[in-house]
Amino acid sequence: MLHMRLALCLLAASAAFAQSTTWTFDNIRRIGGHTTEVLGDPKVIDTKLGKAILFDGKDDAIFVPNHPLAGATTFTWEAIFRPDGGPFEQRWFHLAEQANGADTGHRMLFEIRVANGQWYLDSFTASSTGSKALLSKDHLHPIGQWYHVASVYDGKTFRNYVNGKLEGSADVQFAPQGNGRSSIGVRINKVHYFQGAVHLSRFTKRALRPEEFLPAPALH
Repeated sequence: MLHMRLALCLLAASAAFAQSTTWTFDNIRRIGGHTTEVLGDPKVIDTKLGKAILFDGKDDAIFVPNHPLAGATTFTWEAIFRPDGGPFEQRWFHLAEQANGADTGHRMLFEIRVANGQWYLDSFTASSTGSKALLSKDHLHPIGQWYHVASVYDGKTFRNYVNGKLEGSADVQFAPQGNGRSSIGVRINKVHYFQGAVHLSRFTKRALRPEEFLPAPALH
């Protein structure tokens, strides 16, 4: 009976995460199975977590011809990254909906603001039915360290987290986004470059609980 219960739990977990896509940042030319467009000179580096891609905050960026959360009515978007300072405003991961080959303005973003050796998270989503920025000014973190960040939407409430701890939330109505493209290291229109490194990102088409998140880097 115990073995049967364990098997059922594993089957349920497997079904839940069948809706997940993971991108590993260990290759400049190919991410998530997609051929990339590369700007500047981002570099694959070795870190305590494994491979990551380093961006210089000036002209480094990678574009991926895929929106991994297209069609999602609920979602969890996770990333493990290291901010290394640089300009105040940095839009370091952007998922953009497109129609007829052009960006619609419907998008999901991870951004940071940097000041005095610290940073805070800005998670933003805009859809045809609503938009919201969760700007965590009261939650400051030291630069130069690895962090897990997450944006979660359960169909009613939009939340963001740093290392599994809730930092902001708001009730909002988001419509599913269509197919499109993504940028890492810069906003999709090539402004507000990122200085730091990105190790991993996971996209899940359901709202995960914090205990289901990827492990925070401090726990590795």
